[in-house]
Amino acid sequence: MKTTTVTRACAACVHWNKLEEDHGECRRHAPQTVAFEVDDEVKFESMFPVTAGEDWCGDFSKTE
Repeated sequence: MKTTTVTRACAACVHWNKLEEDHGECRRHAPQTVAFEVDDEVKFESMFPVTAGEDWCGDFSKTE
């Protein structure tokens, strides 16, 4: 009997954009706006969530 193991982690997902060895951006949804304070001034930036390659979620779609 042949057994196949499926890894449902970010590194194997079609929506993941690898940036470094084991970190990347989840591109499943549009970038999110993040507010942060720099030198008493509030700045805004849009960014995709950064995840580790071994992270996972319910929106996994296997890379072909």
